[in-house]
Amino acid sequence: MDIFWLTVYVLVWPVLVAGTLFVIVRAFYREWRQARAEGRGMV
Repeated sequence: MDIFWLTVYVLVWPVLVAGTLFVIVRAFYREWRQARAEGRGMV
């Protein structure tokens, strides 16, 4: 049973990282589109 939990632990990390990256990229894209529509820069 220990191998099973170790495998689950190792496979869950990439899913968590991918989810976090997806949220960050989605928020950045939304703000970038809004800034472009308003005619202002991101910085």
